[in-house]
Amino acid sequence: MHTPITAFYAALLGIFFFYLTVLVIHGRFTKKIPLGDNGDKHFRQLVRAHGNFAEYAPLILVLMLIAEINKSEPMWLHIAGASLLFGRVVHSFGLRRHAGTSWQRATGMMLTFVALIEMAILNLLVLY
Repeated sequence: MHTPITAFYAALLGIFFFYLTVLVIHGRFTKKIPLGDNGDKHFRQLVRAHGNFAEYAPLILVLMLIAEINKSEPMWLHIAGASLLFGRVVHSFGLRRHAGTSWQRATGMMLTFVALIEMAILNLLVLY
């Protein structure tokens, strides 16, 4: 029986994305910012954590799904899924807490890049 690997990571990432969304909505209400960031540095960081997640996670999940449909080795899918999940969580934490560079942001991006490059290469390999 096949376990849907991409669905598992997509569900966890979806829950985390909902959490980031709630943080942004809460920030908008408490700071009375209906649109944009109103020049609020902390709120801008929160919005970017949310936006950065939305920029990377969907593409990598699509690449994972394509690789899974093409019957790629489950181990590679789990490596990419775990890298993406932990990378996005750590990166979001770092982006929310630090205006500049931080080890969390750097680590989160590296883990995200591992997932992105791994899935891109894996999908290219099934072509040959």
